[in-house]
Amino acid sequence: MPAPARRFLRQRPLFPGTAPGRRALLALLLGAAAGAAQAEGAGLMMGLVRRLRGQPEGDNELERDDNSRAGVVLPAGARSELNLAYGEDPAQKLDVYLPAASGERHPVLLMVHGGAWMVGDKANQAVAAAKVARWLPRGWIVVSTNYRMDRQAPDPLKQADDVARALAFVQQKAAGWGGDPERVLLMGHSAGAHLVALLAADGRIAERRGARPWLGTVALDSAALDVVQIMEGQHYRFYDRVFGKDRAVWQQNSPYHRLAGTPRPMLLVCSARRQESCGQADRFAAKVQATGARVQVLPIDFNHGGINAELGKDTRYTEQVEAFMKTLGLP
Repeated sequence: MPAPARRFLRQRPLFPGTAPGRRALLALLLGAAAGAAQAEGAGLMMGLVRRLRGQPEGDNELERDDNSRAGVVLPAGARSELNLAYGEDPAQKLDVYLPAASGERHPVLLMVHGGAWMVGDKANQAVAAAKVARWLPRGWIVVSTNYRMDRQAPDPLKQADDVARALAFVQQKAAGWGGDPERVLLMGHSAGAHLVALLAADGRIAERRGARPWLGTVALDSAALDVVQIMEGQHYRFYDRVFGKDRAVWQQNSPYHRLAGTPRPMLLVCSARRQESCGQADRFAAKVQATGARVQVLPIDFNHGGINAELGKDTRYTEQVEAFMKTLGLP
């Protein structure tokens, strides 16, 4: 049995019953994961141990939601413009997926990927594939953007500034793509949902980069809408790397605390399987409603990754998001 497993068994029993029985059951479970552990490293095995103990998952598990790069299949007549630079940093690039020419001005969906503020990519399958397949044939332009990341010292405020730059770039270039700069919908998943919620809560972030008001915001399963509440309670360890120890920094990174004025309409999608996600969405929505803004919380019975990957597929969930789009005058 691997040394980490032996140490784990000495520290704390996992299952009731005799020690040999516990060891045999754990050995079977670890043996089943051994092939994957060889490829993924010790992080996967320890992730399994954490799950068996009932402990919170670490950033390794959350990162896997978005890491498949199977590519985007374009509908007939569509085309793409990839890796367009909206800034000078190599990470400040976005991909544009354009529908077949129709002579009409197209609405624009700007998508911001997740990945614990440290990993992820605009081209990952769960980020763009189903959304392109669904909405390009319906006359949308879909844009997927990257932003600067640092695994050791991520800076969400700098990332929100990148999203603001990307938004301003999209609005500036939309007409040349056949799009309508006045009909932009901002969407993000996980860490990306936190970033778009920051822009929605405090419009000055986008204004500083020359972005104009956009039609609405869709946040896909962010559990970081009230960062202060998170950091003052039990939380994933990687949040300490992202948000640090300073309460003033927590407030600056918190959409709940940054809320100023009356934001454009918002849809807060949350996984019904994650109590912290829907709880944060309800709390933020109540404060947004108090400003007179229109906001909707949409609990969905998918896991965290499914909230992103399933959007755009032919499901009731996609139809519910499209119903929100229609309230904004979008197809």
